[in-house]
Amino acid sequence: MFGRGARDAVLLPAWVVGFAMLGIGSLAHEIGMPFWATVMATPLIWAGPAQFVLFGGLATGAALVSIALAVSLTSMRLLPMGVSILPLLRRRGQGFGLQLLLAHYVVVSTWIESHRRLPAMPRRDRVPYFFGFANACILVSTALTGLGFGLSASLPTFLAAGFLFLTPLFFALSLVAGVRRMMDGVAIGLGVMLAPVMNHLVGPDLDLLFAGMIGGSIAYGLHRMRR
Repeated sequence: MFGRGARDAVLLPAWVVGFAMLGIGSLAHEIGMPFWATVMATPLIWAGPAQFVLFGGLATGAALVSIALAVSLTSMRLLPMGVSILPLLRRRGQGFGLQLLLAHYVVVSTWIESHRRLPAMPRRDRVPYFFGFANACILVSTALTGLGFGLSASLPTFLAAGFLFLTPLFFALSLVAGVRRMMDGVAIGLGVMLAPVMNHLVGPDLDLLFAGMIGGSIAYGLHRMRR
């Protein structure tokens, strides 16, 4: 199951995440980060936006405590994903340390693919499959982070930005492909429609958060009313 998970990852998802890391490697090179620190940041942090916050903070000379706090707050968006995916991976007798390790691997790509694939598997197969899938994503991403570092001088800015756009695009398409109930489609549709409204009302920092919360809550409410 570990091998099957790794195989499924390298067929597409691992490369979608990995190519986004090309831009991160390029950014790290531009601000003078050493190669080893750039490459190690990917498996240790395992969240592209958090790595941008880290390298951006170091580039501006911000205090390390402030950078650590900013990185942590950036990664808080993954908390609901971890809370929703761990019940699919939990088994009787599973230690708390293992659950913390599983939570570390939760990012957008592993979350969306796990929700698509894990429910159909026997519970005993889910953890090894998840580890295979997630570790393959990390391995490919780490390699492409290093490649981006090396290609920094020859990688055009627009191309690096385009690679970064792959992850949210893949996430959006995967969400649409994973729609199984009307509630899912309504939540996605409302989120898309509310995003520009929230951008005007609360600004670009919180617009997606509020659009998702409001759209998802309305969709859930409609679902409960129909039941």
